[in-house]
Amino acid sequence: MSSESLPIGHPILQSLAAPRLLDRVRQAIRTRHLSRNTEQAYISWNKRFIFFHNKRHPQEMGEQEIGQFLSSLACDSHLSASTQNQGLNGILFLYREVLEKKIGLIHGVVRAKRQRRLPVVLTKEEVKWEWVFPATSHYTDTVTGEKRRHHLHESVL
Repeated sequence: MSSESLPIGHPILQSLAAPRLLDRVRQAIRTRHLSRNTEQAYISWNKRFIFFHNKRHPQEMGEQEIGQFLSSLACDSHLSASTQNQGLNGILFLYREVLEKKIGLIHGVVRAKRQRRLPVVLTKEEVKWEWVFPATSHYTDTVTGEKRRHHLHESVL
């Protein structure tokens, strides 16, 4: 059967006319010269989003479905905040750059909690500096009478 005899809207004609959605995402990413890692991540997140909503086409969905997916990542999958943000960025890329559909505020999203980080530099109150590089011998402070030892410079070690 030739393509000339197929009715308009036939799946074969549609597949010849336009590339598939994820191929369009790949093309948009490559056109913008984004990295291969970004491409793989965004494709993966878009697949997860589509499968989460039982293979519904993203064109049929909007803010509410995006919010449900993102909340699921935090509550059900227990993913970190940075992972949730990566998923959001992948989905937003799909909507803004490929589908050219505006996405407004996404309300009611349960956000993953960020881990508290230990400080890289400690304050003097947090560390007794004389114990960082302690000397081997002690001395008695003549003013206070306290027994102390000087810290050494790290170049001496």
